[in-house]
Amino acid sequence: MALHKLVVDDFYDASFSLLAIHCRLEDYRLAYLLNKHLQLNLERKPEDLDYNYLAASFSIYEWENTNMDTAWNLVANVCKKEEAALQSSGSLFENQNSILKTYYLLPEFKNVDYFIKVTNEYQNFNEKMILNKIHSIPQVITTYSIDIDQIKSKDHLIFS
Repeated sequence: MALHKLVVDDFYDASFSLLAIHCRLEDYRLAYLLNKHLQLNLERKPEDLDYNYLAASFSIYEWENTNMDTAWNLVANVCKKEEAALQSSGSLFENQNSILKTYYLLPEFKNVDYFIKVTNEYQNFNEKMILNKIHSIPQVITTYSIDIDQIKSKDHLIFS
């Protein structure tokens, strides 16, 4: 009897582009400006992304362009959450100290504020033109493309 072996070395095929945005705008304001400059129709999803056992939630906006067979996602990379600080039980006073904890969607890119994920099976999308249009927004500090092979936590980019 013949022995058949199935080798799955390069099973994961990245059919999306990832763009990083550095800016200090609120998420809804950036979504509005992207809609205006790129002629998109990003809308906030009813539920945020929750990672780290519901410790952090990240706002996400989505638009599916059925004409171009493309899905656009704008997602925040930073979540700041106020938590109660641990306190020893021998304290004389009831001071409730709190600390501000910061969580990142992609920890290897801690200086990035937002990501745009463009899912397109046919790769018929002009990334350089999109980057130039985003960079022309006065409130955006910088924007660039990220090599998907550099990302260690790719599973955080699965939004469905």
